[in-house]
Amino acid sequence: MSQQGAHGPRGVDTPSAYVRDAGRDSQDLFHIVCEDLFKIYKIADLEVVALRGLDLRVRRGELMGIVGSSGSGKSTLLNVLAGLDLPSAGAAYVNGRNLIAMSEEELVDYRRREVGFVWQQTGRNLIPYLSTRQNVEIPLVLNGTSRRQAKQRAEGLLESVGLTGKLKALPDTLSGGEQQRVSIAVALANAPNVLLADEPTGELDTHTSEEIFELFANLNKDLGVTIIVVTHDPAIAARVDRVVAIRDGRIATETFRHYEYNSAGERTIVHREYAVVDRAGRLQIPKSFMDALDLRERARVLLASDHVTIYPEDAGPEKPPEE
Repeated sequence: MSQQGAHGPRGVDTPSAYVRDAGRDSQDLFHIVCEDLFKIYKIADLEVVALRGLDLRVRRGELMGIVGSSGSGKSTLLNVLAGLDLPSAGAAYVNGRNLIAMSEEELVDYRRREVGFVWQQTGRNLIPYLSTRQNVEIPLVLNGTSRRQAKQRAEGLLESVGLTGKLKALPDTLSGGEQQRVSIAVALANAPNVLLADEPTGELDTHTSEEIFELFANLNKDLGVTIIVVTHDPAIAARVDRVVAIRDGRIATETFRHYEYNSAGERTIVHREYAVVDRAGRLQIPKSFMDALDLRERARVLLASDHVTIYPEDAGPEKPPEE
């Protein structure tokens, strides 16, 4: 018997649920809303378009992965959501706050209180001459927390990431996985409602990477924090609720985790990938499909009663007669 509710099991949503809810109050339902988002970098006389009209919605408490090749725009998107970079056009809302409309002072407050960030390089997350507990205490003290409360909070966070016995250890005495656990504790110090991680397992071995992703899942469940992880890890789909693939600055595909049940009630997990159609009707065809059919500048799109078929421009029914 299926255990699914209105949107499927906890943390697992179907594509139809996202479509159905898109017309409702986005600020209440979705924690993160990006609409027609552009980011253009100017380098000397050149303009590099990193995001090209990207649309994205992330539910509250979702654990989501973002994948894409180098230069696809995934890290740029994470920097925008972190308040580290401002979009060139479009809209980006996090917890109902418009990032584009914020003043510099408001952005500092946003980065300090509402969003936590974990870099791939632990050297960017940790101060090398401070102990693990002191590293976690720093953002708390800077935010006005008393030293006594900061100490208690730091010790509690380090316990939650499995480092109770490492309170006084310096970062260079820890393994790579332990350093990243401390980094996650630092990012969560001020109890943000969004945690962003940019390639957090990029410098870790497979076993340690598994432990870090398991930690993200536990924190997501225990704290209810919305977590977005950018990664190259091909196994990410098995570890998160949804995987968004970015190509050329737009969302290309989404992969959802589904539960299926047999007649005996036994559950299996399957992953289904969907192409994404944006509000302008643009659809990114997977590159492997384009190469297989030699699709170039044009394609024929034919409408049937319940589906659309795409052909190369000189193929399909009623193709032009050969000369």
